[in-house]
Order: sequence, then C-alpha cells, then structure tokens
Amino acid sequence: MTSRVPFYFLISMLVIVGITLSIMRHQDYGVPWTPGESRQVWDIEARIEFIASGGPAKVSFAVPHTQAGFTLVDDSASSSGYGLSYINTDTGRRAEWSIRQAKGAQTIYYKTQFLIDPQAKVSTIPPVKSDLIAPTFSAPQQAAVEAIIAQASARSADNVTFARELIKQLNDLDNQNASLMLYDFSKVEAISKLLAISNIYNKTVGVVELEDGRRRQSIIPMIEVWDGKAWQLFNPESNEQRVQRNVLIWDESNVSLLDVIGGKSSKVFYSMISQDITPTTATKKKAIADHLLNFSIHSLPLEEQAMFKTIMLIPIGALIVVFLRVLIGLKTSGTFMPVLIAVAFVQTQLLPGIIGFLLIVGTGLVIRGYLSKLNLLLVSRISAVIISVILIISVFTIVSFNIGLTQGLTITFFPMIILSWTIERMSILWEEEGAKEVFMQGGGSLFTAVLIYLAMTNPYVQHATFNFIGSQFIVLAAILLLGNYTGYRLLELKRFKSLAEN
Repeated sequence: MTSRVPFYFLISMLVIVGITLSIMRHQDYGVPWTPGESRQVWDIEARIEFIASGGPAKVSFAVPHTQAGFTLVDDSASSSGYGLSYINTDTGRRAEWSIRQAKGAQTIYYKTQFLIDPQAKVSTIPPVKSDLIAPTFSAPQQAAVEAIIAQASARSADNVTFARELIKQLNDLDNQNASLMLYDFSKVEAISKLLAISNIYNKTVGVVELEDGRRRQSIIPMIEVWDGKAWQLFNPESNEQRVQRNVLIWDESNVSLLDVIGGKSSKVFYSMISQDITPTTATKKKAIADHLLNFSIHSLPLEEQAMFKTIMLIPIGALIVVFLRVLIGLKTSGTFMPVLIAVAFVQTQLLPGIIGFLLIVGTGLVIRGYLSKLNLLLVSRISAVIISVILIISVFTIVSFNIGLTQGLTITFFPMIILSWTIERMSILWEEEGAKEVFMQGGGSLFTAVLIYLAMTNPYVQHATFNFIGSQFIVLAAILLLGNYTGYRLLELKRFKSLAEN
C-alpha cells in the first residue's frame, strides 16, 4: 500500500506557504486583512522664513525619516532659485539649500508625506559613549540635583522609570529643588542634565503634534531616553511615559533644527492635513518607500489587474464544485461548467444571468432536438449548435434593447462554446437517460453556479484572492484534501438508508 505521508506533507507545506505569504503581505506591505479599510496619510509642510543679508545664503534644515508608526512615502521642496541637496549626517538626515545671492525676506517650503504604518521598518541607532557628557552645576544647583536624583532613584527600577520620576518632580509645583533647577533651565534642559549626570543616555528631539488642518505650528522639544534596546519618548510637560500617537519626531539631531548662514531672524512654521487613501495606494507607496519588490498583481497595469481580479476567483469556484460533487454528491452538467457560468453571472448580474441561461439553453435544446433528426455527424452538429447559440444571443440582446431592458445586453458575456457543448450534452443525456436526469444535472449546475456567484461577489473573498496570493495555496491544499475523500456522499445516505437500518 502506497504511503500517504508524502501527500499529507504536501498539503501541510501548501497551507504553511499560503499562511506565511499572507502574513508577510500584511506585515511587510501593510495590506489589511479585511476590505473597506482605508489608510491614513499626513501631508506636512514646513515653511522656513528668514531675512537674507544680500550675499550668499545657505540653509540647513533637519528633515524627518521613517520612524515607529510612520513611514516616509514622499518629500519635496519648493525654493525658487535655490539649489537643494539631501545629506545624511551622523546626527540624522538634513536638507540644504544654497544660493549665490539673496536679499530681503526669503521663504522656503519643504513638504513631506507620512503613512500611518504600525509595520514601519525602523533602524534603531544606539548611542555611543561620546554622546554622554557630564554637566556641571553651581553649589546650590548641585544640592538640588542630588536631592532630586536620590528621590527618583528610590522610586524607580530602570532608566525608563527613573526618567518618569524625574519628570514628575519637575512638574511638582511644591518641589523646591525642582523650582531651583527650573529657575536656570527649561524643563527639557533640566531633564537632560539630570539624566546625563546619572549616566543615562538621552537626547533632545523636536516633535510636531499632528492635528488635521493645523496651521503655523511650532516644533515642540521632548526627551528620548535609551532603555538599553530602543529610544523611549517622553513629554517633559506630562507624567506619562508615552506620548500620543499623533506625535511625529521631526528633528532628532540633538544639535539644531535650522541653521542659516547669510541671513537672520529665521523661523519655521508647520501646517498639516490628514487624508484617507485606499489600501492599494498605500501598498504601492510603502513598497516604493521601503524599496520592496512588489511581486503582486498590483504591480501590473490596471487593465491586467482587472482581468486577474476575475481570474483569481476561479479557484474559489473550483473548490465549491469539488466540495459539492465529492462530499454532497450533487450532479452537474460537466465538471467545471458551473464555474464558467458563474463568471458570466458576475458580468450579467444574477437574475438576468439566470433568465438568459434558461432561455438560451432551453431554446438550444429545441434546436438540437431538430438537428438530431437530421442524423448529422457530431462535428457538424456541434458547429450548428454554436451558430444557433450565437443567433439566439443576438436575438435576445436586440429584443432586450428595444424593450428597454439594458440588463439583456450583458448576455453576450456567456461562454458560447461552453453553452453549446452543454446543450449537446443535455440533448444526448435526454435521449439516453430521459428528461429527469437532464433536469437534475441542469438544476445542479445552475444551483452550483449561483453558489459560486455568491462566493465570487463576496467582498471578503474578492479581497483575499486579489491581495493575498497565499490564499491560492490554501485553496489548492483544500482541493487536494477533498480529492482524497472516498467515503459516502451526503446525497447517498438516502440511497443506503435501508442498509444502515439493517
């Protein structure tokens, strides 16, 4: 007896590959599991203003990059007469504008677009030992520093909780030590110095609070603390460890946001809007931004995408046919003819499709009955049936148009060859088995086609088959598994009922 282990191993591998590809599609490309989900993007514009002195001018501006929760999908700049270069430095990414001569008020625009992306690919840059510089304090400040650190150390367990306790003290209006520190330093400066004196890596970052329709917003300084594995963001004005999701880190250079040479009175304002985009658009943007190989149907031209959107549904129809024939025992005219009829129903809509199918097949059977009396050869008979089907479809289409039934125009989508062969098979079956068998197989085919149509038009099925190629492997595994079934069919239980009772 042949071992079934290789067969079940193949089934298992198909399922594993299908699930793995689907998960990768979701995590790496951000394709949602369910249809109808929109993806949010933020369009942010930085407006740089300064007064040029009349000579050469150079502007260096810190620009953001992909970070936790946000994927940078696009950026651009508008600066008439200026040269522009993007530079990657040790402190982060910067944009540099330069011009030989500029005088008076100058305005430069930098625009960026971020996709809300929980699966954003972020490369964490750990701190280096040189980043830690111990600050110095005056005698009164030193006493206050020691008291604050002692209290925070007693109430904390690690760098993150220590930073949180420091922020709590600095936000306590009744804490005299904190008041002394805040007399000479800002909250951000005070927290940074207290962390540095405690040998905890930290850096000051500039963030932008995202609010739809916000204009002329300024950057907000916050603190990032190294927990040994990643940078944790803290708002110095809040006791919460984490800040809100609507916070985008714009400048993490820990050096300067904006440097202007050859100008004065420089300032930066931010404006932003939020918009929703389709998952397909979001996937394309993420693939480009992360330099991913978009090995999917979405990479094809739209015309081919539309074609494959229907083709990828055919395996679902095949699965339903296999299930109904193998487990249920439903008889159909042909093995996969119901699938093709269901595809036609997708084009014609269900009710016009059923009416067209019944009219065409019924009329074709009458014509085929006449042709059988002529004793023609099989090839000639089928060819005559094909021509007859074409004429029938043409007549029905013209009549539908003239009486105002536009749904009838879509009947032409029916697979004529399949219909012709179906008529031929039903005619032969009528002659050999009688009308009862014809109605059973024809009814079974129509019932199966309706079920397949309902599956093909289901938005969840359409979404899964079109966006997740791994679903095809799972469907294939299910079909192979059903093909291994050799037991009783459901409709055979009545046939063998007497044996079961005995």
